[in-house]
Amino acid sequence: MKQTKVIAIANQKGGVGKTTTCFNLGAALALEHAKSVLLVDLDPQANLSDYLGYGSDDGFPTMTHLITEVATRNTINSDAVKHAIRKHNKIEHLSYIPADINLANAETAMSMTLSRETILKRILTAEVISEYDYVIIDCLPSLGILLINALTAANELIIPVQTQKFSMDGLTALTSLVEQIRATINSNLNKTVILPTMADNTVVSKSALRVLSESYAADLSSVVVHKSVEAAKSSETGKALCRTKSKLGEEYIKLAAEFERGVF
Repeated sequence: MKQTKVIAIANQKGGVGKTTTCFNLGAALALEHAKSVLLVDLDPQANLSDYLGYGSDDGFPTMTHLITEVATRNTINSDAVKHAIRKHNKIEHLSYIPADINLANAETAMSMTLSRETILKRILTAEVISEYDYVIIDCLPSLGILLINALTAANELIIPVQTQKFSMDGLTALTSLVEQIRATINSNLNKTVILPTMADNTVVSKSALRVLSESYAADLSSVVVHKSVEAAKSSETGKALCRTKSKLGEEYIKLAAEFERGVF
């Protein structure tokens, strides 16, 4: 059974590039390195699901159904989870579990569940994820129970941080939560990677990068993701950035390569 890397992508601040990073890191690993990747949408806004081309109910379970099943019955069959996994129709080696708006209701149901912080881990069992090299979880902008579930299931964390004024507000709260989870319920959460995003040549952006390098030097990615209209184009068309001749695409290719080399 292969060792699967489970990576949560999180920041309680919205609009920092979490979904763009989730899809394009996964796509680069699949396309450039032929790695088997499972993307998990854990955000009721379901932006990742839209990005992947999941437009409407296709009759198969979503993350909402899986979480509701565990929350109400306190158990789930691995075959039911596998039934929720879709193959991406354009990228070989890339699969995903979509979400929908009703995931917000499932989050409420989780509050009354025994060991509610382990629901996602019980869904993503070794039997389910063993065929994948990477599982990448797109988290909602919150410090609530869904994020705690992602951090409990993961062994690595990427925190995209927009290099703009006030962008690092709340970063201390998130890293503190990570330390609490690492110390109590998930000692396997081995690595945190701070990923600067939406960088440009402004004084504000350069200042933010400097502060990140001073405060988080040990965890700071050498890859800096720059601001580009290509990100919006990619989300609209569903085309992976690594398939475009763009600087942004090259940056996600480099990020994937660093994960493959074990830099993180």
